[in-house]
Amino acid sequence: MQSGKINVNTENIFPIIKKFLYSDHEIFLRELVSNATDASQKLKTLASVGEMKGELGDLRIDIKIDKENKTITISDRGIGMTGEEVEKYINQIAFSGAEEFVEKYKDSKDANAIIGHFGLGFYSSFMVAREVEILTRSFKTEDASEAVRWKCDGSPEFTLEKDSREDRGTDIILHIAEDSEEFLEEARIRTLLTKYCKFLPVAIYFGEEQINQTEPAWTRKPADLTDEDYTTFYKELYPFSEDPLFHIHLNVDYPFNLTGILYFPKLKKNLKFRRIRFSFIAIRFSLIR
Repeated sequence: MQSGKINVNTENIFPIIKKFLYSDHEIFLRELVSNATDASQKLKTLASVGEMKGELGDLRIDIKIDKENKTITISDRGIGMTGEEVEKYINQIAFSGAEEFVEKYKDSKDANAIIGHFGLGFYSSFMVAREVEILTRSFKTEDASEAVRWKCDGSPEFTLEKDSREDRGTDIILHIAEDSEEFLEEARIRTLLTKYCKFLPVAIYFGEEQINQTEPAWTRKPADLTDEDYTTFYKELYPFSEDPLFHIHLNVDYPFNLTGILYFPKLKKNLKFRRIRFSFIAIRFSLIR
């Protein structure tokens, strides 16, 4: 078993994370599921170019709550990591300029800007967890004994040891802190998954239910969709709204790539809104001429 200190250029990164990101601490789930999605997508890419041998199998992501042990586990069957990669990507945090960072963001409530700037997605887990474990095995390894388990209790101290995991992929196990036990409630997690992960491209399961659409309407060809498909998708996004007045399916590849569906809702029947509605229709025709 290996033990040591996470290599950061500040005495302790974790109080900084908790202090400056705590106002939006629910984003931990978005970050971890996004990481699992990236790991799955990367494996598909490697398989497509012949760098990954064997069957991909089911690349689903599973989120599980264990109320008794007060844990949340995010599991994927993506590329996984070797011990060396854990050392590189988890223990070596590029956090130079920490003092400037603290000064710049000391009054900021924009957690997305902070995480995006420093690549701290995984470490957002410490906003809600008193301890975090990573159980992982790389797709490259031929022997199950090459799987590893990383553990950290929210200080720079960590342990890294061999594990008996037999299949590739990664489990992130969060031991939820006492002040964050709201995240052990199924309704809370389901709401967050719907909010942040509804259209991610890898199947995400919470319990036995898949909670996302891997091929939402805007990613499909207009020729493959009916008017009913467009209306159904709109109602999923805005379940208490009337059917839209019309829609435009955008598929632009020059001078930039843009794919999406632009919906125009029905407006109230008074003069002011009627004029706005007709201006929208004019825009529609100018776009499709």
